[in-house]
Amino acid sequence: MPTLNAETRVVVLGASGYIGQHLVPYLTQQGYKVTAAARRRDWLVAQKWPGVRCCFADVYHNASLRDAFAGADVLIYLVHAMSDGEDLFEKERQAAQNTLLALKDSSIKHVIYLGSMQPEKPFSPHLQARKLTGDLFRLGPIPVTELRAGIVIGPGAAAFEVMRDMIYNLPVLTPPRWVRKHSSPIGLNDLLYYLNGLIEHPCVAHRIFDAAGPEYMSYRQLMERFIALSGKRRWLVPIPLPTQLLTLAFLGLLTSVPTPLVRALIQGLKQDLPSDSDALRQLLPQPLTSIDEAINLALAQEEESVLNTPEWGNDPDAHRRWRKGYGFYAKQVGFRLETSASLNGLWWVIQQLGGEEGFFFAPGLWRFHQRIDRLLGNKIPPGRPAKATLSVGDNVDGWKVISKVSEKSLTLLFGMKAPGLGRLTFTLKDHGERRSLDISAWWHPAGARGLCYWYAMMPAHLFLFRGMAKRIASLARQKDRRGH
Repeated sequence: MPTLNAETRVVVLGASGYIGQHLVPYLTQQGYKVTAAARRRDWLVAQKWPGVRCCFADVYHNASLRDAFAGADVLIYLVHAMSDGEDLFEKERQAAQNTLLALKDSSIKHVIYLGSMQPEKPFSPHLQARKLTGDLFRLGPIPVTELRAGIVIGPGAAAFEVMRDMIYNLPVLTPPRWVRKHSSPIGLNDLLYYLNGLIEHPCVAHRIFDAAGPEYMSYRQLMERFIALSGKRRWLVPIPLPTQLLTLAFLGLLTSVPTPLVRALIQGLKQDLPSDSDALRQLLPQPLTSIDEAINLALAQEEESVLNTPEWGNDPDAHRRWRKGYGFYAKQVGFRLETSASLNGLWWVIQQLGGEEGFFFAPGLWRFHQRIDRLLGNKIPPGRPAKATLSVGDNVDGWKVISKVSEKSLTLLFGMKAPGLGRLTFTLKDHGERRSLDISAWWHPAGARGLCYWYAMMPAHLFLFRGMAKRIASLARQKDRRGH
C-alpha cells in the first residue's frame, strides 16, 4: 500500500449515517484531514471528533455542498434516499446531479461512492436507485470508485439489528421466503478498511468493486449462526402462509430499527446478491473477519456504540444499567409544540422540573407511577435539588440529568424499574418569531417484555407529553409577561 499522505483532505458526505459515524473517526486515526458533512451539523459537532471539520451539507442545496467540498481532495459519498416509488429515484437523481454540479468547480480529484451489490435481474427499487447514483456519477469528469456492499455485520447495521431483534424477542421464528436468498455479509471493520484503502489508491478511470465477506450464505444461515453464538434456544419454523408473519408492519413492531431501513433491507434481501471481490482483494489484501468473529465483535461493541454518545452523556449509571440484549435502536414517541414564548422563558420553566409544578401536567399519574416503582423495590428518593436550575448529575423524582445544553436541550435518564433503558429529552429550537418545544421519550427495550412495556405506555406518553408541552409554554408566556 502506498505511503500515507497525511495532507490528503477527505470529505465524508452523509457523516451522520451508520457507516459515516464509524468511518470519520477511523479516517482521523489514519491521519487524514477529515470534513464530516451532513444535515445534522449539531449532531456532528456534539461527537467531538478531534481535528474534524464539521459542516452542514444538504444534497438538495447546491451551495451547502460547495462549502463542504472547499479545499478537499477526495469525496466519500454515503448518502441514500429512503423514499418509495418514483419519488425514490427522483431524490437519488437530484442528489447525484447536485453533487456533480458542486464537484465541477471543486478541488476534489476522486469520488468514492458506497453503493449496493446488484442482483442479476434487479427488481428492488432501493437497489436500482443505488445503481442509478453510481451511473450518474460516472457521467462526470472526476474518476469514480464505486464500492458495492451487501449485508454489513456491525453494531447498528440494519440487517444485523433486525436479525438480532427477531432472535432476542421471539422464541419461535417463522421466517419468510426472503431469508433463503444469498449474499456475502462483510464485517464493519473490513468495509472501513476498504474505504480507507481506496483513498490511498486513487484512480484515473471509473471502476466498480464488490466488497464481499468470507462466505456466500443465506440470511437464514446467518440467523442460525447468530442463534448458536447468542446462546439462545430458538426454533426456525418455516410456515408457507399466503401472507407471511414477518411483514414490514410486524417487523416495525418487533424491532427497534427505523422502518425505512427495514423496508430497504427487505427489498434488498428478496434476491440473491452474487459478488466477485477478487479485484478488490488484489488491490487491498486483508485477512477477512470470519462471520462468527464479526457477530461476536458487533455484540461486544453495542453498548459502547449506543451509550458513548452525546444523547446519553456517556453516563456511568446508563452503562451500569445496560444489559446485553437491549435493543440497539431506541423506540421513540413525543410531542412537538410551536409557541410565541421566548427561548429564555421556556428554558427557565423546563429547569423547574420536579419543583412546585412537578412534571407540569397530570401529577396524579406521575405519583401513581412512582408508587408502583417503590412497590417494585426501587428506592430512589423523590424531589429535586434546592436550587433554581438543574445540573448534570442532579436527581429529579427518580430521573437523573445526564445532558444539558443551555437553551437547547435537557436530557434525563429514566430511573424507575422497567425492562429496558430510557431517557426523556426536552429540546428547544428558535425559528425567529416562533420557538418549538419537543418532549420525547426514547426507549431501548429488553426483549419482548421491554416491547410490551413500551407499547403499553405509549398512550400515556402521548397524553402526558401533549399536556406537559402546553403547560410549559403557558408558564413561559406568563414569565415573559412578568418581564423577569
